[in-house]
Amino acid sequence: MLIRKGTPEDLTQVFDLVMELAIYEKAPHEVENSVAQMLEDGFGEKPIFEFFVAELDGKIAGTAIYYYRYSTWKGKALYLEDLVVSEPARGKGLGKKLLDAIVLEAREVNAKQVRWQVLDWNEPAINFYKKLGADLDPEWINCTLTEAQIKNY
Repeated sequence: MLIRKGTPEDLTQVFDLVMELAIYEKAPHEVENSVAQMLEDGFGEKPIFEFFVAELDGKIAGTAIYYYRYSTWKGKALYLEDLVVSEPARGKGLGKKLLDAIVLEAREVNAKQVRWQVLDWNEPAINFYKKLGADLDPEWINCTLTEAQIKNY
């Protein structure tokens, strides 16, 4: 098992993991992103995300995609957008190792928080995060403006 920073060459396999997650979350029809867009957004003129990959037997079997956000109350924070381990590779410790890499990154950049979301029905993920000691906060409600709503705002 190898955990390392992601490269442009990894994006095809990482996008496959994103699609696997979308299927698991019963929402593949909502994915509008592409490998080309991820290449631009992650490695273009103004990169807006970074990622780690977990390799197992020479193949990417997991990823942790993150970016930085800012809390006016706490300061710099790292936001974990997606933590995905392919279904056949689950139970081998890759998710924990990827989260370890995220926490180490947060320490190295002096982030005051690591934040992420989990669907309320995703019991395996919820149990995983609880086991690691994460606080799961039911008080906050997510708010989103879609692309169409932004255009019509």
